[in-house]
Amino acid sequence: MSSIKQFQVTFDCAEPERVARFWCEVLGYVVPPPPEGFATWDDYNRSLAPEQRDSWFVCIDPSGVGPRLYFQRVPEGKVVKNRVHLDVRVGTGLVGEERLATLEAECARLIALGAVRVRLLLADEDNESCMVMQDVEGNEFCLD
Repeated sequence: MSSIKQFQVTFDCAEPERVARFWCEVLGYVVPPPPEGFATWDDYNRSLAPEQRDSWFVCIDPSGVGPRLYFQRVPEGKVVKNRVHLDVRVGTGLVGEERLATLEAECARLIALGAVRVRLLLADEDNESCMVMQDVEGNEFCLD
């Protein structure tokens, strides 16, 4: 019998801390304490060699249920569509106008944080409505 595995979701990005802090706000995640011996993440960052500074950042689910998110700096920019796509479940169990209102409200909140609205996909015979958006570096995600 196989066992359930814990996993981490890794994002390639240009500015790891900026993108991580955005996703903290989206998901209700938090930045963990800095490594032992450092009062702040800035103190830790200053202790690194210049080429290693700002090269990664993390955020975690404060309840310990969701996966850890790891953001790593990569030299290349986003060329086309991202290969990992998160669906942020804000309308679970809702249908019709109530679901649309919930999606729109969350969309407005995230736009204020730097997200971009791409398009609203309205419900059909198989799927409920969802909102396609982009994070602060242009990676697509959905409000579902």
